[in-house]
Amino acid sequence: MSAHVRRAAVLGSPIAHSLSPVLHRAAYRELGLSDWSYDRFEVDEDALPGFFEQLGPEWAGLSLTMPLKRAVIPLLDSVSDTAASVEAVNTVVRTDDGRLTGDNTDIPGMVAALRERGIEQVDSAAILGAGATASSALAALARICTGEVVAYVRSEARAAEMRQWGERLDIAVRTADWADAERALHAPLVIATTPAGTTDELSHAVPERPTTLFDVLYDPWPTTLAARWSAYGGAVVSGLDLLVHQAVLQVEQMTGRTPGPLDVMRKAGERALAGR
Repeated sequence: MSAHVRRAAVLGSPIAHSLSPVLHRAAYRELGLSDWSYDRFEVDEDALPGFFEQLGPEWAGLSLTMPLKRAVIPLLDSVSDTAASVEAVNTVVRTDDGRLTGDNTDIPGMVAALRERGIEQVDSAAILGAGATASSALAALARICTGEVVAYVRSEARAAEMRQWGERLDIAVRTADWADAERALHAPLVIATTPAGTTDELSHAVPERPTTLFDVLYDPWPTTLAARWSAYGGAVVSGLDLLVHQAVLQVEQMTGRTPGPLDVMRKAGERALAGR
């Protein structure tokens, strides 16, 4: 490989489904970065240290998906306050002096995706689910929500985790049982962070005048809940919106070129999903 080529990639397990190569390569083409490459590698937690040992100076950065967002932290020279706030890194950038720095673009990506739809601030919100994405959603809400967030979860252990995240992020969090999740749909902003199919059971309960739904899934799309929400006239922010906005921030950090080509990257993602 030419010494002038700059490399980047997405790591995770499983990784074959990742749209990141489509988005980043589209950005490189638009920015005229013909000497940049972006790949995907199947890497689990056990293999991650060995992968990092092989990183040469040609590497500009990495995108990380599950299960590596926490496992990568001990391998880095520094971590941003944003990433530290949720103990999750999805972006690694090599600085000019060779240091590896970690950041989390999911959180500002969520905020940007909502802002694009006119959501600058809400007085309360609901979160469906309590996994890693839910903690990032809480961190995003800490920036835009002035009141209480209600998290609907399936177990007391998960409920305790969400309350702890709320204390850490300085946002008021109340937890409720998943059996009452239909109530979430009346919140000014609903963020669904659960796996595919989980929220299908709630679609019959969409109110006549729904507000805004942020469903972090993107394949298959639309989800049953998102389709019903949209049919009733509610605003819907998709997982592709989140994916594109966080990827734009990654491109900007890795390449130093701003602004990242948001529209070009979104269209590339839409084409890729349509072809699946």
